[in-house]
Amino acid sequence: MRVLTSLDRAQIEDLLRRDEFFWLDLQNPADDQVGELGEIFQFHPLAIEDTRNFGQRPKLESFGDYVFVVFYGARSDPDGVKLTEVHLFVSGSYVVSIDRGLRCDELSEARTSLEQIGERGEQFVLYKIFDALTDSFFPVVQSMDEDIDTIENDIIQQPTDEQLQMIFGLKRDLVNLRRVISPQRDMFARAIDDITTLPGLEPSNHDYFRDVYDHLLRISDQIDTYRDLLTSAMDVYLSTVSNRLNQVTKQLTIIATIFLPLAFVTGFFGQNFAWLVRHIDTLNAFLIWGIGGLVLPLVLLLGWFRRAGYF
Repeated sequence: MRVLTSLDRAQIEDLLRRDEFFWLDLQNPADDQVGELGEIFQFHPLAIEDTRNFGQRPKLESFGDYVFVVFYGARSDPDGVKLTEVHLFVSGSYVVSIDRGLRCDELSEARTSLEQIGERGEQFVLYKIFDALTDSFFPVVQSMDEDIDTIENDIIQQPTDEQLQMIFGLKRDLVNLRRVISPQRDMFARAIDDITTLPGLEPSNHDYFRDVYDHLLRISDQIDTYRDLLTSAMDVYLSTVSNRLNQVTKQLTIIATIFLPLAFVTGFFGQNFAWLVRHIDTLNAFLIWGIGGLVLPLVLLLGWFRRAGYF
C-alpha cells in the first residue's frame, strides 16, 4: 500500500490506472487543490462542497463506488477540548483523508505505522484510520476523569468559585464530545456496511470495524457517566456552600443575640436614673450592678445555647 501526503496528479492517476490501493493524506489543502481532487477522482459536487466548508456533522454518504465520511478525533488543550474534523473518501482503490487546523497526532502515527507494516488488507487500513481517530478520545476523557476527581476532593475541603467555573467548563467539553461521539456511534451501528461492501474492497480476516464500534460505545458511556458525576459534583458544591452559609449565619446570629441583652443593659443604665446615680457610688455597687448586670445575661445565654446544641 502506498501512502501519499501531497497532491501529485501524475502519480495518483498512475496508481488509479494500475488499480493499486493507496492512502492520500492531505492537510489544509487550498480550494484549488480540493477542486483538482474532485476532477481526478470524479467526486460528487456536494461532497466537494462539504470538503471546502468544514464544520459538518459526523456522517456517511454513499455515492455508488465510493463513500464520503465525516469523522472526528479529539485532543486536550489548555483552553479545553479541541475536535479534529477529518473528511474521508473511501473506495476499493483508495482512501483520501483531508483535515484542517489542528492535526490529529494519532492519525499521523497510524500513517507511519502502516508505512512500516507494509502490505495489509484494505479493510485493515480503514480500520487503522477510524481506530486512530476514535482512540484519540481516550486520553481526553481520561484527563477529564482526573479533573473531576480533583474537583470533587477540593469541593469537600473548601468550595470556591474557581471550582464552579471548572465544572461548567467540563460540562461544555462533554457537550461538544457528545455532539460528535453519538452520531459516530450510530453511524457505525447502521451504515458501516456501506464501507465493507464497496466494490473492489478486499475484506480482511477479522471484523475490525466491530472493535471501533466497541470503542465508540465505551467513550459514549464514559461521557454519560462523567456528565452525571459533574451534576453530582455541582450538587455537592451547592450543598457545601449552603451548609457553610448556614454555619456562618448561625455564628453571626449567636453573636448578635449575645450583644442584644448587653446593649439593653448598657442602654438602661445609660438613662441616668436618679436612684442608680445615687446608689452606685462604691466599687462593690459598680461590680454588682454594672459588671454583674452585663455578665449575668451573658452567662444565661451561653448556658441556653449549650443546652440547645448550638455549640
